[in-house]
Amino acid sequence: MLRALAHLLHLGFVGFVLMREGVFALIPPAKTPVALRPPLWLLARLSRRDAGDRGTRIVAALTRLGPSYVKLGQFLATRPDLVGMALARDLEALQDRMPPFAQAEAEASIVAALGKPMDALYKSFGPPVAAASIAQVHQAEIVEDGVTRQVAVKVLRPGIEAIFSRDIKAQAFVAGLIERFVPSARRLKPVEVIKTLERSVMLEMDLRFEAAALSEMAENSAGDADFTVPKVDWERTARPCLTMDWVDGIKLSDIAGLDAARIDKVRLARIALQSFLLHALRDGFFHADMHQGNLFASREGGLIAVDFGITARLKPKERRFLAEILLGFITRNYQRIAEVHFEAGYVPETHAVEDFAQALRAVGEKIHGRNAAEISMAQLLGLLFEITALFDMETRTELVLLQKTMVVVEGVARSLDPQFDMWHTAEPVIRHWIERNLGPIGQIERAGREAERFLEAASRLPALIKHAEHVLAKLDAPALPKAGPPFAITLSLGVIALSLFVLMIKSFTH
Repeated sequence: MLRALAHLLHLGFVGFVLMREGVFALIPPAKTPVALRPPLWLLARLSRRDAGDRGTRIVAALTRLGPSYVKLGQFLATRPDLVGMALARDLEALQDRMPPFAQAEAEASIVAALGKPMDALYKSFGPPVAAASIAQVHQAEIVEDGVTRQVAVKVLRPGIEAIFSRDIKAQAFVAGLIERFVPSARRLKPVEVIKTLERSVMLEMDLRFEAAALSEMAENSAGDADFTVPKVDWERTARPCLTMDWVDGIKLSDIAGLDAARIDKVRLARIALQSFLLHALRDGFFHADMHQGNLFASREGGLIAVDFGITARLKPKERRFLAEILLGFITRNYQRIAEVHFEAGYVPETHAVEDFAQALRAVGEKIHGRNAAEISMAQLLGLLFEITALFDMETRTELVLLQKTMVVVEGVARSLDPQFDMWHTAEPVIRHWIERNLGPIGQIERAGREAERFLEAASRLPALIKHAEHVLAKLDAPALPKAGPPFAITLSLGVIALSLFVLMIKSFTH
């Protein structure tokens, strides 16, 4: 009871901020229950007169509410299935910029975590060059083997865990009420959304996880000629601090700088999309926050990605479905796209495959036959969300994050090349993956892996036999029918066969 009261008091403050920033004034009265229209009218009248347009009001409110609400807004920008494409685009303007905290606090945090004085860790340690909701970044210098090099040091905000814990509990309270009293919203799983946000933020608040993500991406992309990430300095990395190479590049948002450096922007746009698809399909691990602020162009025209606080994974089955769905839209094979959705269990079997294929055709045909500048992944995604709602398709968090990242990457590519053709650029990566993994070579390799798992399972047979004999030896003899050795042998073989069958099923369905 006291906890619920605390949440209500906190939400009262949130409501006050939303009122003052004019967010309540954005709610259409026609879509509001009659009993709530008078208080809504009053709340709208109490907003600031200079509140601005819709996007400005929402961004201002979330910024004023603090870092956890900024992070919530950024997270919802990746979930157009929840908030709609229009609001998701407004939330993309939410800049993760906060006033920096004191340098003395940053240095004290580093010293406490690494157990060494600052002058033993860094030759120099400058003031913050960027400050966000969870951490801020300093430029520093280290000396290795007599050589001085520049590094970036990311440091967590002091006390940020307590702030996020309080606010996320209140958000979970609201999500629970929505799920309980708004049946139509249950398909979108609001409680699971907040839990996903909580897990994501908890990982972001341990910078060792971001360091691990950087390290894994570096290994995965070691053979990629045009994509790199900063190298992690593990000796100067701990939970509240991350040290990595300083990126000497040009932000993709700096179009004038790219032009001055004579960077081929059309090529860079292609690299951005194909790198993302390659990581998602080939590795099943991708950067899920690839906006312009996190991407740099190297002096040679390659792509450098930073800020791996938000990443996502796709299992082999999901990668296959992703490739087939994208190729289906490229080749206009709507029947196959529908079949893939049903095979994956994304659409309930109460619906007909043919009806879903027809609905997909309504989406796909809208984008074909138009020039590259007119075909938008964002538009396609918005239409897909409308259709999946009609067919009771439950939200798949990992797929929505993937789809939204595709929209963001497409936007980055279009800012570099206004005539960017996403489908033409994506096709060779998707076709190569399908031919490599679903063609004869892929089938042979998969059969080899399955045979290897089966042999591994079979290698456990002697241990299983001994275990079965040990169990049988301990059984009370009178409890067994007096059938002599044949019964014991039969029972033993049955136990072995069942164990082997279970192991075999696990091997082939791994």
